[in-house]
Amino acid sequence: MELSGVEMMTEGRSYTESASSRGLSREQLVRRLSVLAGSNNVQAVMRLLADYVGASHFLLARYDLIQEQGLDFIVASNWPFDLVRRLGSELASGYARSTELEKCLSLLTPSFALLPDDIVPPDDISRQYCALTFCVGRTRFSLMLLFLDGIILSQERLREVGLFAAYGSSFGENADARTERDFELTERELECLFWIAEGKTSDEIAVILGISRNTINNYITSVMRKTATKTRSEAIAYAVRNNLV
Repeated sequence: MELSGVEMMTEGRSYTESASSRGLSREQLVRRLSVLAGSNNVQAVMRLLADYVGASHFLLARYDLIQEQGLDFIVASNWPFDLVRRLGSELASGYARSTELEKCLSLLTPSFALLPDDIVPPDDISRQYCALTFCVGRTRFSLMLLFLDGIILSQERLREVGLFAAYGSSFGENADARTERDFELTERELECLFWIAEGKTSDEIAVILGISRNTINNYITSVMRKTATKTRSEAIAYAVRNNLV
């Protein structure tokens, strides 16, 4: 469930967190980021950005690694473990339902949502969280922020944090280590992706590759599952945007 910035105010306790009461100035943030730039410490960068915007917790996720099971998608986080484990399936299903156009339009735009009803947040933490989506090269990330109940986050600072998070993630070891995995597509899956991008049907690809039509359809289904796309057209758009074909 997504919320507007106005709807983030909670039960008469809404107030704006000023920079002097909690956050850093923009100049202080830039100086500290410069110091961290050579350390490959993404955790420290995200902690710094959370402080800057007035958030209490941060979670940096790689969307191409989100699966129904497992927590490989987490790059850095100080969210409670049980909350992250429960949220993983929600993120996977929500991302799979989004179209490629919706994913592109969400980049660097702060969005607000509610935690699932069965999740119990830490004391004094709002059930609302903020998500900032950004790209580093061909990899899409999302920085998700929890904050104290009643706080309204600065829209201007949130947009700045999205840009700074992309910068901080770009020199992280985790981002570099997995960039060349081509989203875990096999050679056969990449072949099928190439041929559907060329406009070939499953029957035509089966003749070209010398395998059955059902096997081709299984490969294409696997491609769409791994790339979180719902149609062949979306899979082609994803492949073109990520230089896979």
